[in-house]
Amino acid sequence: MVEIKEALEIIRSQSVQLDSEVVSLKDSLDRVLAEDLKAGFDLPGFDNSAMDGYALGGLQQEYKIVGEVAAGDSKEFIVKKGEAVRIFTGAKVPEGSSAVIMQEKTEVKENLLILKELPKEGQCIRKKGEELNKDELVFSKSYQITAAGIGMLGSLGLHKIKVFKKPIIQLITTGNELVAPGESLQAGQIYESNSGAIEAALKSKGFSSSASIQMEDDFELIKTGISQALENTEVLILSGGISVGDYDFVKQALEENGVEELFYKVKQKPGKPLYFGRKGNQFVFALPGNPASSLSCFYIYVLPLLQKLSGLPGKGLLELNLPVSKDFENKGDRPVFLKANIGNNLVEILNAQGSSMIGSMAKGNALAYVEAFKKIEKGSLIKTFLIS
Repeated sequence: MVEIKEALEIIRSQSVQLDSEVVSLKDSLDRVLAEDLKAGFDLPGFDNSAMDGYALGGLQQEYKIVGEVAAGDSKEFIVKKGEAVRIFTGAKVPEGSSAVIMQEKTEVKENLLILKELPKEGQCIRKKGEELNKDELVFSKSYQITAAGIGMLGSLGLHKIKVFKKPIIQLITTGNELVAPGESLQAGQIYESNSGAIEAALKSKGFSSSASIQMEDDFELIKTGISQALENTEVLILSGGISVGDYDFVKQALEENGVEELFYKVKQKPGKPLYFGRKGNQFVFALPGNPASSLSCFYIYVLPLLQKLSGLPGKGLLELNLPVSKDFENKGDRPVFLKANIGNNLVEILNAQGSSMIGSMAKGNALAYVEAFKKIEKGSLIKTFLIS
């Protein structure tokens, strides 16, 4: 059995193979850049107006209006002192302009422009290269692309982006008692929910599984299923069958498929019977079958590896230290991950903390961490991992 810190260090220390691919800009959200990106030109590429108004030649009270320029116009103007050009937001500022004044601060009489107040030199003019200069670094390799990032890259004319590939992931759930939602239950059966929860968790973090398979507790079936899954996957996630019961065959089946055990069992609650292994450049997690244990282990242990395989640092969930809303004492000899909810800058530890109870987890948005034999008093800070 390993400590939580040791398990995480083993996961994060794994050497991984990163492959890249080119995707369209519109499909690049949350992807990770596989190269540095530099600006191909100045941004903006020319002085342009930040307002609808008038470009002014010199700074004085009255001007003669000599023309108009709209956004996208290619015509060139040169304004002399005492002249003004009607201009619109984003339009190229004429050569010789001292400032742009918004139309609300002006009065027009025929072709005479009268200012209600004098602007400052350069006012309302977006200067060429104000945001980026040509060849300036825009984003470094390993930048995770956001919606605003897509906007920035689009403004530089980029429509194809080189990013790291995401890992191919497969899921296997095991259990004779499990029935797919929608089917009729017989005595002693329960509905299988772990695959749906893990697939949703993957999706919420920007990943997806290429296959999800439900298997009975039969050694040969599980051994064959793992063998077939390993033919085309980089991360295999199993749920159930990893404890020490008479029908828990996953660990032995992994061994016979040549998977090297990197750790088995973590000193924690829930999720003690957690397995992590490797076969070449393929990784295997075997999660406990209890729903809350399975999902908690995914967030704490599986997610950092998936991030690392995608070109990210692999830090996992966002970690916060926030005051707790009431006293809590962990009387056990194992650290605990507690289903919790963050609201109004407080951490509420929820009821129904059993490893089989997923309902309370569904009502929360975080996991709170408490060391063994430790009491946390109301108002003191508690380590919390934000799920959503």
